[in-house]
Amino acid sequence: MNVSMLDRYVDGPPAADADTDAQVAALGSHVADSGVRLPLSEPVLDEAAAKAAAAKAMSDLIDDRMIDAMLAQVKDGGLQLTGPGGFLSQMIKAVLERGLQAELSQHLGYGKHETVGKGSGNSRNGLTAKTLQTEVGPIELKVPRDRAGTFTPMLVPKNARRLGGLSDVIISLYAGGMTVRDISYHLQRVYGTDVSPDTISTITDEVLEEVKAWQTRPLDEVYPIVYIDALMVKIRDGSTVRNKACYLAIGVDCDGVKHVLGIWVQPTEGAKFWMQVCTELRNRGVRDVLIACCDGLTGLPEAIETVWPHTTVQTCTVHLIRAAMKFVSYKDRRAMAGALKDIYTAATAEAAETALLTFADSELGRRYPGAVGVFERAWDRFIPFFAFPPALRKIIYTTNAIESFNFQIRKVIKNRGHFPTDDSAIKLIWLAIADIEDKRARARAAEAGKDKNKRVAPGRLVEGAAVNGWKQALNALDLFFPGRIPIDAS
Repeated sequence: MNVSMLDRYVDGPPAADADTDAQVAALGSHVADSGVRLPLSEPVLDEAAAKAAAAKAMSDLIDDRMIDAMLAQVKDGGLQLTGPGGFLSQMIKAVLERGLQAELSQHLGYGKHETVGKGSGNSRNGLTAKTLQTEVGPIELKVPRDRAGTFTPMLVPKNARRLGGLSDVIISLYAGGMTVRDISYHLQRVYGTDVSPDTISTITDEVLEEVKAWQTRPLDEVYPIVYIDALMVKIRDGSTVRNKACYLAIGVDCDGVKHVLGIWVQPTEGAKFWMQVCTELRNRGVRDVLIACCDGLTGLPEAIETVWPHTTVQTCTVHLIRAAMKFVSYKDRRAMAGALKDIYTAATAEAAETALLTFADSELGRRYPGAVGVFERAWDRFIPFFAFPPALRKIIYTTNAIESFNFQIRKVIKNRGHFPTDDSAIKLIWLAIADIEDKRARARAAEAGKDKNKRVAPGRLVEGAAVNGWKQALNALDLFFPGRIPIDAS
């Protein structure tokens, strides 16, 4: 798998200005070409042509008088359009059974009751009842069989219990944050379709192979910036439920485009775990990272420097401020924020150190030595960004680029008490990424052609999003890390 997971769901890497009409129009074309873009769904190659063909078939087969007669029965209450026993399910049943009979005739080489079939060695052998779950309700099918047992239907394959888009509906609901039991109840209430929670879990598990392929896909050789952060999820571990850290790494490529590099679940963080993560990224093709931004995770800086010895590790300033504020009473928070601002907005590392010493000797610093200690302990990992110009500082001083992403993911997983396995947590987060980016891409496509000031659709969340001011930052990176950015990329 040589492309990013979400290349299927959103358009390709954007330029620095991702709001141009040409790019939005290209996105709209991609959305139309791709059709439904959740895993397991078949792409609609030409949606307009498909609609035209369906409309022509309707006009050829059903005239206005038939429709009026059907509507009259609906109004009288004697006919339902959807649900068990509804008109649409009966129509689909008739079409499928007719198609299955035609497939059997083609397989045998002769039609029903034709004399040519006598003595042919194989013949029809009755029907098998089968319940097919669909988006319009359950359908009771009569599947024909042959005497030799060699007939394999293609229209409704053997062992198939769901038709077409029902799997896509289930995956879409799951990606939106509904639990398997909520989905089961929703399908029963809306469609009259009885699908057990175990079956829904099986359907969603069908994407696990694609998740694994994405998790092991080749990566770029160089990522100038990598952000690493975690969110806590509850996962069953034996007979107990534990809080586990789900780590996500987002890399900014040489074009200034963000990509989710991977998802890892770990009970506790440590040097051994981070060594495995960094080694995995190295084995997938990442030979160099210029700057790694993190929140002071235990063991991460050492693991990074072991795998990529020349990488600069930058501790997130926002995380340091939050950690310092934990020691401060509410009435002093405003004053503390002002004092800390003098430190992280200093022009140089020397000026920042002077501001820290001044703060430590102040009445506020003596009252809250714990807040001073937070910056003192992280000082070596805090000061690297002072060496860079403002265009690059504002990109690397915080991991907010990934934290806003984590916020959206938490909205999806909040309905779950816990996950049964690590894989199930990774599966849902992967689907949530695809679903969020897909919704945003469709919203942007719908606004294609509108005046820029009237567009309200959100931009990309993370995957495929462009870093603002990347050209200036790239020039600074090339100056401070000469020869490490590929020439063709820069």
